Amino acid sequence: MSHHDDPARAATGPLTTPTTDAVAGSGVRIAVDAMGGDHGATEVVPGAIAYADSHPDDTVILVGDTATIERLAPTRPANVRVVHATEVIGMDEHPAMALREKKDATILVATDLVRKGEADAVVTAGHTGAGMAAAVLRLGRLKGVDRPGLAIQIPSGGRPFVLLDIGANPDSSAENLAQYARMGAIFSERVLGVARPRVALLSIGEEKGKGEARVQRATELIDETNLNFIGNVEGKDLTKQMADVVVCDAVLGNVVIKFFEGLSGFIFDLWRAEFRASLRGRLAYLLMRPGIGRIRRVFDYEVVGGSPLLGVRGAVIITHGRAKRRMIEHAVRVGATTARERVPERIAEALAADALAEAQAGLDEAHGAVHRAASDVDEALAALETDPVVGGAANPVVAREGS
Repeated sequence: MSHHDDPARAATGPLTTPTTDAVAGSGVRIAVDAMGGDHGATEVVPGAIAYADSHPDDTVILVGDTATIERLAPTRPANVRVVHATEVIGMDEHPAMALREKKDATILVATDLVRKGEADAVVTAGHTGAGMAAAVLRLGRLKGVDRPGLAIQIPSGGRPFVLLDIGANPDSSAENLAQYARMGAIFSERVLGVARPRVALLSIGEEKGKGEARVQRATELIDETNLNFIGNVEGKDLTKQMADVVVCDAVLGNVVIKFFEGLSGFIFDLWRAEFRASLRGRLAYLLMRPGIGRIRRVFDYEVVGGSPLLGVRGAVIITHGRAKRRMIEHAVRVGATTARERVPERIAEALAADALAEAQAGLDEAHGAVHRAASDVDEALAALETDPVVGGAANPVVAREGS
């Protein structure tokens, strides 16, 4: 899979238990695939070390070729350690086949650290498909999750909103979309700090329930939850801060993020051409430079760090394949926050509560059916007692009760 086809690049066993520190809100351990991405260790290692420098309570574990890492960072902070791995999965390799053949691949070794409880999160800029496959195969899905979803933060003028799925599941069902809504809301609340995030489905009309059958069914399912569900949003509304979590299938999500990326680049290219075209344009740039800088910061996708894979038994962050050290540093931050806030565990708890509520509703319905049946029997017996033809002593039921 090339980076053009890689969705994160356009923009059953027990649940892995976090450390006591992670739960308490102090230090967490982040395993970083040091060799992944278009730039490899040259950018990943400095970015991960920059995070470690500014967060001495956290531990960064660089997974990759020890000689390469030591050459790039001969001196490292005390909270950085290295775990050796000899193989790397290339961007053009088939993920499932590569994972079978490369048992010592950096992404597998990093993910195994989370599985074994030696790390609290894994961060990779490598092959998105390999990262997702390693997470599912090594960590497993949360109980009740049919298919994990890949989420991303998209700038929208103020705080970013969460969009999912952007590439994990191109064939989402209505039930998948409802689960994405639940998982996205938890990520928005715990990682981005949004109180009671507004959840919406991305569809062709803003009226609730409008859209294909899958969206209509997902609307019914989400309506039954306690989420702050506002219905549908259209593509034109994404930048209006109408929703904090926007849910769609992977194909639509992937198109959206690539359009955002392409449009922002196109706009800045137009500005650049206009400013360079004449002396007047260059003078205009000098006057507008502060405002342009503020607008550029709005479109600065590097600060979002990376995309969490929600629905697996651990904190997994997949960042942009073209990520350089600054974006790597932010990706490690997202991984640390995801682990510190126990996002996978909170998702598991929410899904378990949903399952319990569904079971209770089924039990209540069964009790109601039994009660209605008993009432029907009582009514039938009462009718027999008063019926002039079959009532009285001639009625064997009445006769037995009277004897």
